[in-house]
Amino acid sequence: MNHPDPTIDRTPYIRLALALSLGAAVSLGITRFAYGLLLPPMREDLGWSYTLAGAMNTFNAVGYLIGALATPWLMRRFSPTGLLIAGSLGASLFMGLSGFFTAAAPLLAQRLLAGVASALVFIAGGLLAARLGARQPQRSGFLLGLYYGGTGLGIVISALAVPPVLAVAAQPHGWAWAWWVLAGVCLLATALMAWPARVLANLPAPAASTVAGGARVFRVRDFGFALAGYAGFGVGYIGYMTFVIALLREQGSSAGAITAFYALLGVAVVASSRIWAGLLDAHRNGQALARLNALLGMAAIVPALTTSWPLVIASGLLFGGVFLSVVASTTALVRHNLPPAQWAAGISAFTTVFAAGQIVGPTVVGLIADGSSGAQGLREGLVFSAVALWVGAALALRQRSL
Repeated sequence: MNHPDPTIDRTPYIRLALALSLGAAVSLGITRFAYGLLLPPMREDLGWSYTLAGAMNTFNAVGYLIGALATPWLMRRFSPTGLLIAGSLGASLFMGLSGFFTAAAPLLAQRLLAGVASALVFIAGGLLAARLGARQPQRSGFLLGLYYGGTGLGIVISALAVPPVLAVAAQPHGWAWAWWVLAGVCLLATALMAWPARVLANLPAPAASTVAGGARVFRVRDFGFALAGYAGFGVGYIGYMTFVIALLREQGSSAGAITAFYALLGVAVVASSRIWAGLLDAHRNGQALARLNALLGMAAIVPALTTSWPLVIASGLLFGGVFLSVVASTTALVRHNLPPAQWAAGISAFTTVFAAGQIVGPTVVGLIADGSSGAQGLREGLVFSAVALWVGAALALRQRSL
């Protein structure tokens, strides 16, 4: 009689990565990017300038930076799975509270606190995804991509949920209902993450001998060019994600067209885990980060140069198909060059410069948009975003393998 081989690893890696990806859906796909859909109606209802509208995501990025800086300390005291669930609950709470205020100050505070919570979710989830990848080295890029691709699920949910809610919500301040609906979605996702959190809490961390890096310790100077390139990514991508919907509205796009654009962008994010997995596995240096940043700059500049709808759709598909893989490329870089004990420090460092870049991007693009009338200012802001991405690509190209 045949007996099952006890050495076979029966861990459901793909299912775990997919369930874990709900953390990325909450932390970025909804908590960060759904605001792009709410910016136009909130700006019109509350009389905001583009600078103040951009400041809402700037404050979210400040909170994200605070969370990223606090995460290494928290990781020494709490488990990654605990931080994942606690952060997701916090993000859900602060999303919901955003629907109860109309004054700028409390809304800015809610965006900041949601940023803190989402950083805990995103970093803890990224670390857990890296551990999954280390246990399956031949599929590590794919598993990382599945996790980060969860952001696309959050974008698709936002694209399909927010416009109908805005259409039927009681006025005034109908946008508040969208915040509450999104908060409910985040709570549901948090509940669904209980299973991967429980399984991953019982899996041992990968042994140092199974992963490249030996006894190396994370040092900022070893990753200087990649960190600088990633900061350029933070500056550039967030300008597009914050203001592209506002630009499309200024250019006269219908609500249905905007929903289709944003949903297709999210679908492309989900698909990106397959598209770029090989690139992430192949390079131990900054090549993957550089190439993806360069492509992202091409996508970002298209809506600034043309109103042709096929080209605008192509911009969204390319942007969605690339931008979360930039994030995954930095996790892959850390995993390729450092031992597991140093992954949390490495991922936190990259998340910190990512957050710092995101602080700059929305405010600068908002100031540029306010400097010119209508759509022209928003187009100029997207040109700035594209240039920041290309500068990031040039810097990342100089990063060498350790």
